[in-house]
Amino acid sequence: MEPIHLLVTFDKNYIPPFRVLAKSLAVNNPAERFHIWLLHSAIPREALEALAAYCGELGMTLTPVAIDPALFAGAPVSKQYPQEMYYRLLSPLLLPEGLDRVLYLDPDILNINPIRPLWELALGDAAFAAASHSGIFELINDVNQLRLGNETDYFNTGVLLMDLSKARSLVRAEDLFRCVREQPELLLLPDQDVFNLLYGKNTLPINDAVWNYDARYYSAYLLKSEGRYQMDYVLKNTVFLHFCGKQKPWKTKSAQRFTILYKHYMRLAELETGARA
Repeated sequence: MEPIHLLVTFDKNYIPPFRVLAKSLAVNNPAERFHIWLLHSAIPREALEALAAYCGELGMTLTPVAIDPALFAGAPVSKQYPQEMYYRLLSPLLLPEGLDRVLYLDPDILNINPIRPLWELALGDAAFAAASHSGIFELINDVNQLRLGNETDYFNTGVLLMDLSKARSLVRAEDLFRCVREQPELLLLPDQDVFNLLYGKNTLPINDAVWNYDARYYSAYLLKSEGRYQMDYVLKNTVFLHFCGKQKPWKTKSAQRFTILYKHYMRLAELETGARA
């Protein structure tokens, strides 16, 4: 089978969560070959080498891509809008031209079921596929539509499948920079808001309960599905648990419903690292 190409973007602080994500991918997709592309700007060489070795032990290939700051000479960059926020949005222009498809994942995600069905999803005319959380947050979705002036659902870009050949014809750096310059008052979640403003109409909706489950809201999913999305359903069908928000499961005081599952994979990742040391 062809390898699955994954995209991640993070700084050195998110290396430990990425290790957990990688371990969960290896455990739940044992027959797959993964090629992981890491867009970054300041991760030290020693850390990258250690991360590449870790991925190698999992049977994965890691390719770090250092981003030239000169590419962002005309970009609005500040503490609120750091350079790194553009990497996911500009990835169609930053990744090799020979790469036709990539699946972006936030590092605060846990994979618990096979991902190939999403990788092979037919996008039709769409350049992207992503989930909205409109099913459990209809009011928030409506507010975001009104705030941004969009007719499409508000997509969460933590899981984002990209047809790079189509995306390269849509994505222009200056469009992104202009959006940030001209509408800063609209941008509460800058990169996600910009994506929805510019590319929401080019995005195929996918089921968030399967592909981008917000781990904070088990009860909301259960209620909205009239009891269908109970724990057994999640464990058998959900592919990506997304630990959105500030209460991350790797923190000592985390008490979310899925924290214990995350910490199980965290322990597996620690054992993998210890065995290699």
